[in-house]
Amino acid sequence: MKKIIIIFCVLIAINTHAQDKKWTLKECVEHALENNISVKQSELDLELSEIDKKDAIGNFLPSLNASTSYSWSRGLNQDPVTFSAVNATTNTFSGGLSSGFDIYRGRRNLNQLHRSNLEILANQYQLDNMKDDISLLIANSFLQILFNKEQLKVLNAQQLVSEQEFNRTKDLVEAGSLPKGDLLEIQATIATQEQQIVNAENAILLSRINLAQTLFISNYENFDIVDTDYSVPPTVILSQSPQAIVAKAKETRYDIKIAENNTKIAEYNLKIAKGALQPTLTGAYSFGTNYFTSELFDTPAFETQISDNKSHNISVNLNIPIFNGFSGKNNVKRNQVSLERSKNQLEQTSLDLETKVYQAFNDTKGALKAYEAAQKTLDAREQAFDYSKERYNVGLLNAFDYSQSQNGFEAAQSEVIRTKYDYIFKLKVLEFYFGIPITDIN
Repeated sequence: MKKIIIIFCVLIAINTHAQDKKWTLKECVEHALENNISVKQSELDLELSEIDKKDAIGNFLPSLNASTSYSWSRGLNQDPVTFSAVNATTNTFSGGLSSGFDIYRGRRNLNQLHRSNLEILANQYQLDNMKDDISLLIANSFLQILFNKEQLKVLNAQQLVSEQEFNRTKDLVEAGSLPKGDLLEIQATIATQEQQIVNAENAILLSRINLAQTLFISNYENFDIVDTDYSVPPTVILSQSPQAIVAKAKETRYDIKIAENNTKIAEYNLKIAKGALQPTLTGAYSFGTNYFTSELFDTPAFETQISDNKSHNISVNLNIPIFNGFSGKNNVKRNQVSLERSKNQLEQTSLDLETKVYQAFNDTKGALKAYEAAQKTLDAREQAFDYSKERYNVGLLNAFDYSQSQNGFEAAQSEVIRTKYDYIFKLKVLEFYFGIPITDIN
């Protein structure tokens, strides 16, 4: 019984710890990369390309095959000495080794090996690029939760102020100092705030579920993130010119590397296709022996026949392609077109990256200006609200105008939070193009 109680307590402790766990951005990104199905599929593609490389290496090696056979025959057979037809029972055993090897194949084996190395690199780039995209998605979802939580904090603080004003106004209305309409106006404000709080709580829940689904976590109710209050991070990225960021992005971004690598692969595909138009020279070697017995005459011993019947064969074969229904030449032309398409795609990818960087640069500058403007608006709204509150307290402002001033202050607070997280994410996207990891958020 004591052991059962101990085990039960341990299980409760483990379950409580699992419920209390809050995820950091780094943990979310790492978990997503470990469990994402697309990442796993891309890793399998990389594994297959490494197997293809082993095939390309194997093309340089000679083939070696062993063969053996045994036959028993009764009836009309050929006498191996006189080569005449006789009725007899015979036993025949034969065995041998054969080997074939390429001497020259238009450098196709070498070019296939180079291509296989590039395909491994291409799959690695695809995998890394996918991980970057997932990291951006996770960071965006993570920041969305933080934004929703801060929004809820502001709404709760605003409601607390309104409730305090309600209690104060209620006393003044009961004393006859203020009209009942002022109390009703504050009640309406509190009801609106309660609705906003419910909406904010739902937004938090939905954003948590969205991130949990992205992380393949089914326990939505207990999933949560660390309540980190990110300040606006200092950065020197905006002091860089867009051209400098573009140059850095072309060095680090995988979409450019993928396009460059695909162009190189297309070049080797063309070389392989041209190599198929050249003559091929192959060599072969075979060794064989046999053993024969018959009831018609005495045959030498097994060891003697195996030794005496040995044969060696060496051959060299030259194959010159002359006409194959235009397939060889058409394949060359087809790969020439593919190479031109790859070059065009590389140029387009480079232009697209420049556009994305310039867009990210302008978006980040715009988001910073919006955040700074929101802060100025908040300062002004806060002063206006304090002034309205003072006038309302001495009876120089009615409840409606006071409520309007409060709503403006609340809207300014919400706008600061929105522009803050919008700027943080857009800044991280811009830094991402500059090679700074997405998880580096202060």
